[in-house]
Amino acid sequence: MLTVSGLCWLCRMPLMLSHWGVCSGCARAMKGREKMCPVCGLPAAADEIPCGRCLQKPPPWQRLIAVSRYAPPLSPLVHQFKFLPRPEMASMLARLLLLAALNARRHKNWQKPDMLMSVPLHVRRQWRRGFNQSDLLCRALTRWLQYPWQQGALRRVRETPVQRQLTARLRKQNLKNAFRLELPVTGLHIVLVDDVVTTGSTVAEITRLLIRSGAATVQVWCLCRTL
Repeated sequence: MLTVSGLCWLCRMPLMLSHWGVCSGCARAMKGREKMCPVCGLPAAADEIPCGRCLQKPPPWQRLIAVSRYAPPLSPLVHQFKFLPRPEMASMLARLLLLAALNARRHKNWQKPDMLMSVPLHVRRQWRRGFNQSDLLCRALTRWLQYPWQQGALRRVRETPVQRQLTARLRKQNLKNAFRLELPVTGLHIVLVDDVVTTGSTVAEITRLLIRSGAATVQVWCLCRTL
């Protein structure tokens, strides 16, 4: 359940601004102490250089920024956001993603984006849920960062089985030709926004579509990275 307005949703301490949702102490605690590869977002020896996996076989995107691994205290909030559902949590969660992105901007290999794009749901799934959680995150981010975002820039043209029910191999097959790009991206640096990245099959398929369409680089921003 949501707490009284003006209190942190996690520790219930008073907030300086009630719409923050989570206090600065809890926001810092979400990151944890694990070092994560800046490219794939998986555990690594250092968090400023690519891990051995990415040096041998890098993903199609250039950088992945996540608020935290998929674990408490953030994972229950993301679950509520999507499945209860609680779209009113979008601003608070987007703020956590904004803080993670601003922190990553301090590193040398930061590439300023030209455009935000949200990972799309199929129209039937979005109708059943009532919203696309990635759209809601992008709506807040574009207001704060002033990076362009256009709803519907990516479309899911084929309804597919729910990814979380499939193995990594079947996830990749499940997504083949599932997405369509609706606007030109030639030469643009794109940020692809999602709530949770698990195996990375969805964002990898979309990234390959964007690169084939002429995008210069693709970053992935997500709330949680499953380790």
